[in-house]
Amino acid sequence: MSRQWMFAGLIVVGVGAGATVLTKVGSEVAPVQVGATAPDFRAVDLGTGDSVSLREHYRGKVTLVNIWATWCVPCRVEMPAMERVYTQLAPRGFSIAAVSIDEGPPDDVRAFGQELKLTFDLLQDRSGRIQQSYQTTGVPESFLLDRHGVIVKRIIGAHDWNSPANRALVERLLDEPGT
Repeated sequence: MSRQWMFAGLIVVGVGAGATVLTKVGSEVAPVQVGATAPDFRAVDLGTGDSVSLREHYRGKVTLVNIWATWCVPCRVEMPAMERVYTQLAPRGFSIAAVSIDEGPPDDVRAFGQELKLTFDLLQDRSGRIQQSYQTTGVPESFLLDRHGVIVKRIIGAHDWNSPANRALVERLLDEPGT
């Protein structure tokens, strides 16, 4: 009889330990969704060559985080609209962190930006860690953040960021008080 109780006790301890681990791990993997704080990441700013952090570099700005690649046709399609909204709203505090997941050399990503005459920040994450952090399903995928780093809009696929509705949303976010 004591063997049965010992076995039952081990099962109870095992279930308790498993529940504790799941609770701890589950709370660390929060869903990346509207209303959540955007995960921080580090990527190389191809304009300066510096490694930058989302939270440090874009603090207090309305920021569009766009995860993309040079080989992605829909990415190429949406970039001109991103450039138009950026050039018009950057003076008010709007930023774009366009993070390339290309594994190739930074010069390939820079050449892409020069070809499309992009003036917003081109970043590169050759490791692809940003895709894990942001739980992306492919490219392009975009996250519009308010001045506090909270996700207000998440878009999978190419999107017209210069549409009247999107411009109005960005302008409303720019009008809100910063940190």
